Amino acid sequence: MIVYNQAFDLYHSIFRIIHLLKKFDDGSTIETERIRIWDFYFLFPNKIKEIRLKRDEADIRKLRKQFIKDSNNPYELITENRKIFEKIRPYQLAALNCLASYGIIDKLSLSEQQVKIINKSILNQFVENFEELTPKERNTVALMTSHFYMMSLFGTEGLKNRTDLVESKYDA
Repeated sequence: MIVYNQAFDLYHSIFRIIHLLKKFDDGSTIETERIRIWDFYFLFPNKIKEIRLKRDEADIRKLRKQFIKDSNNPYELITENRKIFEKIRPYQLAALNCLASYGIIDKLSLSEQQVKIINKSILNQFVENFEELTPKERNTVALMTSHFYMMSLFGTEGLKNRTDLVESKYDA
């Protein structure tokens, strides 16, 4: 039996990353690891509830409870977040390289582990050809690109440590 999983689909990876980048302007720069983490939560929005939040982030806790509803999809059930995160890495990096080849993001910045948007008009043309996101997907993208964009990527309070998807023990 063949089962489709969007996590291992290059075109779906491009679709997800384009929707994440759509929230930013020309010249915006985002760390590659941050985009990868956001993409993981775009794929598995129910996992957002596992991100460790500080006590003073009760508003985010309330938002994720209100807008990220549980799903009973057995294909979204994963137990090893880090393993899946590493398994989708090649698809995410290939998607970023594809976007660089289209001239949407800067190829040189990509080699420096940064995603820099250089042509928002091409990005918008792609988005116009896509179907609307579901409310859950829109909420996930909004949460990731707002609160989790303002958060540092590094350190004990950083996104890498809070998600536990990427090793952060040796970060500066």
